Amino acid sequence: MFPFLALLDSEPVDEELLLAVSRVAPVIARSGSTPESTIRYFLVEDSASTDVNEIITLLDNSADKAIVPLSLAKSLLGTVPPHRLLLLLDVANVSAVSDSVRNAVSGVLLKTSSSSGFGFDIDLVHSVSRFFVGAAVHVLAPDLPTPSIIRKLAAVGASVVIPFSQLTLGSTSQTMISIADAFLAPIVSDRSDGLFPTVVTSDPQGKRSLGLVYSSCESVAESIRTGKGVYHSRKHGLWRKGETSGATQDVVRIRVDCDTDALEFSVVQHGAGFCHLNRASCFGDLDGLAALERTLALRLVDAPQGSYTRRLFNDEELLKAKIMEEADELCRAKTKEEVAFEAADLVYFALARCVATGVSIRDVERSLDKKAMKISRRPGNAKPQWLPKAEPPKAELPKAEAPRASSTPSSKPPFDRNGPIQMQTVDISAVSLEDRAKLLKRPVLRSDEMIAKVKPIVDDVRARGDSALRELTAKFDKVQLDTPLLLPPFYPLAPEAQHLDPAVRDAIDAAYSNVYKFHAAQIDGAPLVVETMPGVTCTRFARPIARVGLYVPGGTAVLPSTALMLGVPAQVAGCEKIIMATPPRADGSISPEVLYVAHKVGAHAILRAGGAQAVAALAYGTETVPKVDKIFGPGNQWVTAAKMLVQNDTDALVSIDMPAGPSEVLVIADDTCNPAFVAADLLSQAEHGIDSQVVLVASSLSETMLAEVEKEVDKQAHALGRVDIVRESVAKSLIVKTQGTDIAMEFSNDYAPEHLILHLRDAPAWVDHVKNAGSVFVGPYSPESCGDYASGTNHTLPTNGYARQFSGVNTQSFQKHITSQEVTMDGLQTLGPIVVTLADCEGLQAHANAVRIRLGM
Repeated sequence: MFPFLALLDSEPVDEELLLAVSRVAPVIARSGSTPESTIRYFLVEDSASTDVNEIITLLDNSADKAIVPLSLAKSLLGTVPPHRLLLLLDVANVSAVSDSVRNAVSGVLLKTSSSSGFGFDIDLVHSVSRFFVGAAVHVLAPDLPTPSIIRKLAAVGASVVIPFSQLTLGSTSQTMISIADAFLAPIVSDRSDGLFPTVVTSDPQGKRSLGLVYSSCESVAESIRTGKGVYHSRKHGLWRKGETSGATQDVVRIRVDCDTDALEFSVVQHGAGFCHLNRASCFGDLDGLAALERTLALRLVDAPQGSYTRRLFNDEELLKAKIMEEADELCRAKTKEEVAFEAADLVYFALARCVATGVSIRDVERSLDKKAMKISRRPGNAKPQWLPKAEPPKAELPKAEAPRASSTPSSKPPFDRNGPIQMQTVDISAVSLEDRAKLLKRPVLRSDEMIAKVKPIVDDVRARGDSALRELTAKFDKVQLDTPLLLPPFYPLAPEAQHLDPAVRDAIDAAYSNVYKFHAAQIDGAPLVVETMPGVTCTRFARPIARVGLYVPGGTAVLPSTALMLGVPAQVAGCEKIIMATPPRADGSISPEVLYVAHKVGAHAILRAGGAQAVAALAYGTETVPKVDKIFGPGNQWVTAAKMLVQNDTDALVSIDMPAGPSEVLVIADDTCNPAFVAADLLSQAEHGIDSQVVLVASSLSETMLAEVEKEVDKQAHALGRVDIVRESVAKSLIVKTQGTDIAMEFSNDYAPEHLILHLRDAPAWVDHVKNAGSVFVGPYSPESCGDYASGTNHTLPTNGYARQFSGVNTQSFQKHITSQEVTMDGLQTLGPIVVTLADCEGLQAHANAVRIRLGM
């Protein structure tokens, strides 16, 4: 946070004063220009005469942030990123700020007045700071702020806004405050001599460290006033850098560190360099791009005539050709080493072009910064001359001549964004055993790498609980939450629940009824009782898992179906505590559909968090989030890695439902299939993501029928809103040609798909042949979508081949089974000698003695 902000309250402004302020503080302007290096905030006070497009234009062109009133902030929700917006508020309307607006801005400018009795009311500012937790709070009052007031505001996380009419380059008076006094007010040295450790960095060289020095209040004040590097020597006092050597500095910006006890001077260094050894830096010579830039700049001046570098600078066509050549070689590079090598060559020639035209690396960085700050974006399409020329469509070839099948699919199929959307084809009878095994593999899931990435997140939540949850939710979901936990009632009293579409509510009710009916039938109720021999009775009985965590992916998506599929079996099993976890929406709320399902299944709380942080909170518990015994639910690779991590931590004592991976479907179709139905089933999974696994096993299908299926895939895919995702996933998908349904079923069982769809003659008869699958969809009128939503079966299923050893989520997933045995005296007479013999055999004397002592042996 800056110690203060400066408000341009009158025109014209003294240029020297403006330059001095821009070195240490952002400048708030209503209009007009400011120095290029200034951090610029633009203040919009009249919402009636300013529209959203004007704000975006301001941000696109020059403003770092826009300060807007509440009415305009509401219009900018979702259009302007929060870090580019500050909210303009009067004391009277702080309470009118909703959570959605608070989460859509990075801070607030609070206007107070002496007449209202507030002025610099520290308690009031502190309460506002607590409401805008984690955000910047700036205070503008008519009173002249004193250094004491600035320190008190900093102590509660706020800074002061000072009009230029109250700022001076001279000494502080009753009507003016010195820029240096305002800047230095909150800074406290931790040294006995009162000096401030100061890091000096080179602004043109990407803030490269030049050296470590010390500053005093006197030296900082002179640097602010003169714009020159002035420091404090511990031996000689005030030190004006370069005064005798000529290695002077122009100060670009002075910043305070996070603990307000150290400074950073960003400078333009002149002369031989910063170091007294005539080097650029006290930490060694330049390297990397900075060294290359310096070398090229020197060669521009003194490269010998006829040398290659001189030719590059003198011959624009040669330099242009080399840039084009290296760009092409970079595009063709494959390995990490090749990409680095070719990128280095391209950077060399590109930087030569920059140096030849007087452009520095810092100029390029400034251009990148400006582009990054653009709110309005161009489509980003390539120019026509750089697009690949489309190949003639395959349809022009006679079908009999078209190369339909190969022994194995290409490992990297050609990808044409303008071509037809089609799958790869392979004939299973023509592949080797090794290649057949490759067809069964999914993309490699680097679980070890992902676990390493999520571990710091999990450890943070485990150590700091709710505080870490709130910070991580603000970081990843861009939402500020007072508390991560939402408690009942979820419906109909929750405000978000009022927006539930009645038609969606009715659909959820119908789906709930079917899912409940099917899962209630699975309950393991009556104990299993078996008398294994006279007087020896063994029993097995089920008990619900007490506390379960249900992860429901969300945020931008609405997934009430997952909430149903996890919540209903937990409810049926009788779990004592059901905790849902789902990422919040942009305003911190939960979708009304998920709230309604939570109400239906009797959830006890909803954790408004997603990703690894939600999994960690469920596994270990926090101040508000109850610890659970088992975690269920699908999620992205971060969620999956976190689940795998916590289940292997004996301190967590938590289990998970199953490993998860990208969604997948395998369709077996014969000559009775409807090509449109088959294509629709394939696409229903392909749209999940570019890594979705889609396989069609063609059981003696003719070339004509296969062509019809592919035609339908292309036609239906182009009609989908997620066509770009489908194009990529389908391009990596397979048509496996087999001779007969027996061979097709054998391949399917080896593949062990998450979803298996049977488009076969007498499809029900083939269900008995299924050995490995998450869920089976039988016949032409059983689309996989029915199981995803409302038929009654569960859609949380094993992927990545885990259907060989895992079941999908079911009611018994939420139960544990306990065994008991009761042995009578007569029973022990028979069983005891057997036990003693086996215990003696294993050398476990105490085991045998437990029987002997009862039988008097």
